[in-house]
Amino acid sequence: MCWSLKELIAPEPVQKQPVVAWGSAGSGGKEGAKIPDLSGEDWSSSQKNPPDVYEKLGTPQGLSTGGEMANPVPSACCVVLAVVVVVYAQRHSQQDSHTQYERVGADVTMKCGSMDWDAAVTWTANGTDIDESHLNGSYLILKNVDLSQSGQYSCYEGSSWHLKYQTYLKVGTPPKEPVLMCRSNNYPKGFYCSWHLPTPTYIPNTFNISVIHGTKDMVCEKDAVPKNRCHIRYLQLFSTVKYKVTLTVTNALGKNFTTLTFDEFAIVKPDPPESVVAKPVPNNPRRLEVSWQNPSSWPDPESFPLKFFLRYRPLILDQWQHVELSDGTSHTITDAYAGKEYIIQVAAKDNDIGTWSDWSVAVHATPWTEEPKHLTTEAQITETTSASTSSFMAPPTTKICDKGAVVGSGAVAVCWTAGLVVAAYSVLFI
Repeated sequence: MCWSLKELIAPEPVQKQPVVAWGSAGSGGKEGAKIPDLSGEDWSSSQKNPPDVYEKLGTPQGLSTGGEMANPVPSACCVVLAVVVVVYAQRHSQQDSHTQYERVGADVTMKCGSMDWDAAVTWTANGTDIDESHLNGSYLILKNVDLSQSGQYSCYEGSSWHLKYQTYLKVGTPPKEPVLMCRSNNYPKGFYCSWHLPTPTYIPNTFNISVIHGTKDMVCEKDAVPKNRCHIRYLQLFSTVKYKVTLTVTNALGKNFTTLTFDEFAIVKPDPPESVVAKPVPNNPRRLEVSWQNPSSWPDPESFPLKFFLRYRPLILDQWQHVELSDGTSHTITDAYAGKEYIIQVAAKDNDIGTWSDWSVAVHATPWTEEPKHLTTEAQITETTSASTSSFMAPPTTKICDKGAVVGSGAVAVCWTAGLVVAAYSVLFI
C-alpha cells in the first residue's frame, strides 16, 4: 500500500511537544522560550511509539514487518510521492518570505503574516530586536526610511518565537532618464550604443533597447563586457534614412526612457591613434620627430583614409600649437624650443565624415642638445704650472749685483751678502 498525496501533505493533526530553544534574540530565539517541534511527532514520547503510527497509516508495502518480502514497485511509488511532498513543503514555506521595495523617504508598514493586529509579536531587523516603539499592534511601522534600513525583517509569534513572516526590505529610488550614446568607431561595419544612469538607484534595474532604421527593427547584440553596451551591424551603407534608438530602464519603483535619432555619418568617430612616439633629431636642437599608427579598430584605412591633428607644447607653457595632416602617420616639429621638454598628442578623423577622435595618450620628448666640452687634465696641469712659475720669476730689469760697478773686497763681500739674502728670501717663498 502507498500513501496518497493528500494523506502525506495533510495528515491527521497531532499535538506538538514544545522544546527549549537556545540562543539570543539576535539568532531567532530567546533563552528559556518555547518553540514547536518541527518534526510533528515526538518519537521518544511514551504516549506514541513508531508501531502506533504504522497502525494508524498502515504498514508501507516497501517495508517488511515480518518474514514477508517487500514489493519494490509500491516502494518506488512512495519514493516519488515523498519527493513531491518535499518540494511542496519547500514552496509552501517560502510563501511568507519575499522582497519588498520602498522609496527613500517613504513610510513603510509591515504586517506579520496572517497574525491579528492585537497579537503579541516580536520583530527583528538583520537578527537584532526592533524596539516596541516602532510597533502598532503587531504591525511594524518605519518612518522616512533611508538606505541604511535595507535588510531582512522577521516577525515571530509571541513568546514561542515561531517565525510567522519574513521579508527583505530594499530601499532605493526610481530611475532617472538614462544617458545614451551611439558611435561608429569601425565604419563601415556598424556602430555601438552604450548607456548609464546619471545617479544610482540602489536596487536592480532592467534595460531594454530598440533600434529602428526607417520601418525596420534591427537587432542590437549585447556585449558580455561591458554589460551596458550593444552592437548593430549596418545593413545598407550610405543610407540617408535615419536611425532611431530608444532605451528604457525599469526597476521595482518606476521606469524612464530616452531616444536618439541620427544618420550613419553623424556618429562616425574613430578611436585615437596608437603607438605614438616622439624623439629628438640628432644635431637639430629645434626639431622633434613624431610618428604613430592608425587605430586598430579602424577596419579599412585604404578605402576610408584618416586624417590627423597634432598638438604639442613645452611643459613650461599652457598654449598648444596645432598641425593638421591630410595623410601620413609622421610629422617633424621644426619650431621647438631648444632644451625644453615637450608634451605631444594626436587625434584622428575620417577624411570626409564624422567627428575627431579623442586625443591619444600623451608622450614626452626633449629636442637634441649639444654636450658641453670639458677641459682635459693635461691642459689643466700646463696652465697651473705656467701660473706657478711666473709668480716666482724676478722682473727682467732687476739686477741682483753688478760686478762692474763695485770695486774692492768690501764691495765683493757686500755683493755676496746681497746674493745670499735674495737666495734665502726665494727659499722662504718656495
